[in-house]
Amino acid sequence: MKFRWLPAWSLVLACGLSATLAWSQNFPSKAVRIIEPAGPGSAVDVFARKLATPLADRLGQAVVVDNKPGGNSAIGAREAARAPADGHTLFHANINNSLNDLLLNDPCCKLNEALLPVTLLTSTPLVMVVHPSLGVKNLTEYQAWAKSNPEKATFASGGSGSITQLIGTKINMITGMKVLEVPYKAIGAELPDLLAGHVSTAYLAPVVVAQLIKSGKLVALGVAGTRRVPIIPEVPTLIEQGMTGAVALGWNGLFVPAGTPKPVIQKLQAEVAAIMSTPSFQQEARDLGYDLGGGQADEFAAYIKSELDRWGQVIRDAKLK
Repeated sequence: MKFRWLPAWSLVLACGLSATLAWSQNFPSKAVRIIEPAGPGSAVDVFARKLATPLADRLGQAVVVDNKPGGNSAIGAREAARAPADGHTLFHANINNSLNDLLLNDPCCKLNEALLPVTLLTSTPLVMVVHPSLGVKNLTEYQAWAKSNPEKATFASGGSGSITQLIGTKINMITGMKVLEVPYKAIGAELPDLLAGHVSTAYLAPVVVAQLIKSGKLVALGVAGTRRVPIIPEVPTLIEQGMTGAVALGWNGLFVPAGTPKPVIQKLQAEVAAIMSTPSFQQEARDLGYDLGGGQADEFAAYIKSELDRWGQVIRDAKLK
């Protein structure tokens, strides 16, 4: 009896796979929405809108960016996770979403689980910068200054669970310094206070600080990456200066709700990869100091896991909540 039913079940399975493939080949059948968890005009929002235009051309459907800021990017994640799993709703996640997963442990919208990766879009190392009034020119001098001026040594963060909080905490742990965290409402919100000297240290994207470094308004102490950044080639990495493990990348990528058919994910990844390879995107990446993604979904999933492992250890060691 078991073997009599085998051909029928095989037929059902084959029909199901054929239907899924046919449906995927007709994707998209309507406008595609990219949920953006950051506000309009932010760097990640600008990139999402830049991507939306050529993606719409390639897909043959409108691609609309829908801003849902708030909750350290969690509000947009929740809405994306609840959307139909048909590929017509994408989520433009950033590193804050993975850090939320570590701190909140909320199963509603975990990356790699409730939201599945499509492809990495961009990544950029943060740059450690200080106000010139400190009178330091390199990391060694900064450490000496911070230990001699504990009441003045501060670093700006984007608040609880932000990448800037974690890299500042990590550097304190590596060096034994006790630089005081000054939290702000968002990454980048500290820039006016940094330029005025109200906070002494910050970790910002190369494109934000490159001209300020060149004009002498800020002093760069190191790049929190594995290699130097082309737009500020004179700034060494923190690793070059003996600070092993001091790596902090701001990254963002596309995700879809769990249950989205794999052929749809593969199609989206292929279209984005083609866009990323165009001369205009390649040139902008060089000009602004970030790396482009576009790789396979499983590669991105593995990268996210490595980030969770690395920052999870910092959170546990520092007992951050």
